[in-house]
Amino acid sequence: MAGEVAQDFYNWMQEIRARIELVLDSSLPTLDGDLTGLHEAMRYALVGGGKYVRPLLCFAAGEVTQACPAALDRVACALEMVHVYSLVHDDLPCMDNDTLRRGKPTVHVQFDEGTALLVGDALQTQAFSLLSETSSVLTASQSLALVHELAHAAGSFGMVGGQAIDLASVGQRLPQNVLEAMHRMKTGALLRASLRMGALCGDPLSDEAREMLDVYASAVGLLFQVVDDILDCTENSNTLGKTAGKDAKYAKPTYVSLLGLDATRALTKQLHADAYKATERLGKRANRLRALANFVVQRIH
Repeated sequence: MAGEVAQDFYNWMQEIRARIELVLDSSLPTLDGDLTGLHEAMRYALVGGGKYVRPLLCFAAGEVTQACPAALDRVACALEMVHVYSLVHDDLPCMDNDTLRRGKPTVHVQFDEGTALLVGDALQTQAFSLLSETSSVLTASQSLALVHELAHAAGSFGMVGGQAIDLASVGQRLPQNVLEAMHRMKTGALLRASLRMGALCGDPLSDEAREMLDVYASAVGLLFQVVDDILDCTENSNTLGKTAGKDAKYAKPTYVSLLGLDATRALTKQLHADAYKATERLGKRANRLRALANFVVQRIH
């Protein structure tokens, strides 16, 4: 039975990833005209090689509220566009100065720094253009709520603010509460938005269900970053598809550097348990959410 459940989840992931690839491909500008170079770089950054965790979370939350599939397609792809824009900018020499992403050269290495900057800008705006198309399948209030969620998660009180704290903290030993706050902004905010936005595409949730979804999002958002911290110091670049050991090299504050590897592994178990507990009251419709929590934590086992 466990094997059947695992296979069903694997098949579901493959199905969603295939859907996302198709919608992303169709949402990008064609490779012709005067802007072919920019559009080629956008496609290089966005399509292929991603785990699509945020779209998967979006679709899983959509199952809880029986969301409109056409809306989920657009919302999930908008989330992926914002995520990839952040990766392209984070990899720039003025940020993390990385040369490998998703198993291939980063955008500024493959093209140039100016193009990479513009790719990030273009993907961010394209994401909101895609969100505007949800008005054809959702109510105006739903579409407006989606725009608000993504803008807040991506802005100075979310992803961008977390990156600012990260840059300012290089070489410092942060208290655990500050480190957690940074990661809840830099990584967790967009993961939380993925869940909230997926749920927004369907029937309204009760206050209790919405609270449980937020608790799950908080646990999984932090779990994802803690697992990344562990992988950065235990895996090689070929396995990760990005430069391994980067955090230690640049003296960046991580859970491993603060707590040690064993305690950090213990923290992942607690966060995983918290995520599971939060889904208990959501019933069978939250099965995908439970499976995704497993998927995240299994990356270190």
